Amino acid sequence: MKAAEAVNIEDLRRMARRRLPKPVFDFVDGGGQDERTLAANCADFGSVRFMPRQLVDVSNRRMNVRVLGQDLALPIILAPTGLTGLFGPGGEIAAARAAAAVGAGYCLSTVGTTSIESLADAAKGFWFQLYVQRDRGVTRELVQRAAAVGCPVLVFTTDTVVAGNRERDVRNNFSLPMRPSLHNVLQFASRPRWLWRIATGPRIAFANLVDSRKGHSGFVSIAQHTAQQFDPSISWKDVDWLKTIWPGRIAIKGILNPDDARRAVDHGADAVIVSNHGGRQLDDVPSTISALPRIVDAVGGRMEVLLDGGIRRGSDIVKALALGAKACLIGRAFLFGLAAGGEAGVARALRIFIDEIDRVQALLGCPSIGDIDRSFVADGPPTWPANR
Repeated sequence: MKAAEAVNIEDLRRMARRRLPKPVFDFVDGGGQDERTLAANCADFGSVRFMPRQLVDVSNRRMNVRVLGQDLALPIILAPTGLTGLFGPGGEIAAARAAAAVGAGYCLSTVGTTSIESLADAAKGFWFQLYVQRDRGVTRELVQRAAAVGCPVLVFTTDTVVAGNRERDVRNNFSLPMRPSLHNVLQFASRPRWLWRIATGPRIAFANLVDSRKGHSGFVSIAQHTAQQFDPSISWKDVDWLKTIWPGRIAIKGILNPDDARRAVDHGADAVIVSNHGGRQLDDVPSTISALPRIVDAVGGRMEVLLDGGIRRGSDIVKALALGAKACLIGRAFLFGLAAGGEAGVARALRIFIDEIDRVQALLGCPSIGDIDRSFVADGPPTWPANR
């Protein structure tokens, strides 16, 4: 099956599994520890039930939204993902081009395999996701580079003060750089086309962290630098500091607790992104869709709320919007498309979402996605009783 023949995101996932070496597929597909949060992120969407309206003229349907000052043709931003070039040809550039072609947003990761400047040559208006580094000079430089190419939104990720316990990666001996073993050699040798692409294509590196002044010219050095630089001391003071050096909007990613959402308002953030890092960090935290309504209620319209995590259907996006999200970030789904067919595979993933959203809108009796609200859902997600 080709990517263009995929009927749903799960089809693209199965294609990605066939095309990627097992350690690479497990790296993108897996989660933290027992992966209960990873599973709940998807499963809890199923507990939300629609309440459709009949005899509504839906002959002219619209799904355009305005998110953090940016007009999008659909309520989707491709999420920041590390090492994107490992998964398919073109990496971040392919994904950003596919997003731009349909009017979706795109966010580049600090630990992407394409630099801020290289992506700016191929795409405009993308967001930049920031991991605050121990060396605040390096952080300032990243922020200034993103501002210089016109990134409108800075996404400050807060939930990676230490790495999550991703046991699939441990079992696969997955590391960067790779540590050769008989098991790994066999796994990679079973995917010769992937090996050929990696061997003959651009070098896979954390492109935004190359710093010749500190001798970080090779992938091993960059990986070591990144591990050393993730800063467990980040605090709300860093939000205040970032606001002094960043000219655009700031969204705080990794928010699950309503108290944190209120503090984000107090510190002048423009948005929060309800996220548990795709279930890849702390296990046994709430799914994003179950945490969303309390975050929306906590901020009371004083900032925008976005959702990231577990989305596999266009109906998931509509449910998130009904519960108060302004738009949704999509991670694994577009990576599956990238692995399945490069830029065309990402385009197919987006087309699947567009068609599904459009169909749900029609059947719900909601011609404009901007009019979706809680009256369109009958039952909400599992409740989270803490921090009301």
